[in-house]
Amino acid sequence: MPISVQIMPKKHSPASSDAGLVAVVVYDGLSLFEYGCSVEIFGLPRPEMGDTWYRFATCAAEPGVLRGAGGIRVQADGGLELLDEAKTIIVPGWRGIDAPVPEALCLALRKAHERGARVMSICTGAFPLAAAGLLDGKSATTHWRHVAALASRYPKIQVEPDVLYVDAGNVLTSAGSTAGIDLCLHLIRRDLGPKAANHVARRLVMPPHREGGQAQYIEGPVSKRSGSPLAPLTDAVRATLGEDWSILRMAAQSAMSARSFQRHFARTLGVSPGEWLLTERMNRARELLEETDLPVENIAEQVGFGSAATLRNHFRRRLGTSPHHYRRRFNLAGGD
Repeated sequence: MPISVQIMPKKHSPASSDAGLVAVVVYDGLSLFEYGCSVEIFGLPRPEMGDTWYRFATCAAEPGVLRGAGGIRVQADGGLELLDEAKTIIVPGWRGIDAPVPEALCLALRKAHERGARVMSICTGAFPLAAAGLLDGKSATTHWRHVAALASRYPKIQVEPDVLYVDAGNVLTSAGSTAGIDLCLHLIRRDLGPKAANHVARRLVMPPHREGGQAQYIEGPVSKRSGSPLAPLTDAVRATLGEDWSILRMAAQSAMSARSFQRHFARTLGVSPGEWLLTERMNRARELLEETDLPVENIAEQVGFGSAATLRNHFRRRLGTSPHHYRRRFNLAGGD
């Protein structure tokens, strides 16, 4: 027999917040995990964050009784009119990629987007965004099982089939359910800085930051317990990023030929060794810019870029900014 439990979210506060109101769309057939991720990250009280934290509300996409999996009932804070005051709108995984999207929801999403609200989807929540036309001409993603359907039904979208999430400014999309958590943490980092995102990640027992471009699916986690020959290598590289880690050196460390190593590395981690090394160096450089006042030249040497010019080049290509402006954004002193 279905469970009959009623979820009644706390009514949203009209008080102002620097981060604004996050409104989550709920509907009959609600995907509970994706909805729960939104509530866990944005809907819980976080007094330690002060007055800058988000407000939270749920809005019904349609009238009538709204049920999630197992017969759980959800009572929304209001209807689609709540989207008129939201700064960020989240659409959890839709009830089915073949399920029609109500025109009223499409209109409300377009109206909110036109006035400047951010619209974000988790997993198959990309399909309502696509139906509303919000993804036309933009890069977007969804769960790897449904990227082909999204691309064929909406040819104006540049579908990214193998990434965790896509930040296209005021429209953001994520892959499967847990990638939605990554996107939520990314949004907190964007709005409130790395300390706030790291704090929430620790509460969730989650990694504080995964790049959106990381592959959705990998063969398996790299750990010493699994016996993977890559575990000692990745540990050693992270501990000595300033050293020269060529393909030949990494292959020798893993007791493989260079060709076998590159094939095994890409199959296991979902990226090439060079791309993985670049990401590790960038992540460490960002940490040092956020947490220290070391000169950019010293940071470049410590993480293996060799020169400040090379570090600046990678920051421009990957983040669209300079180390100096990145550091200023996160309120730490330092020069470029």
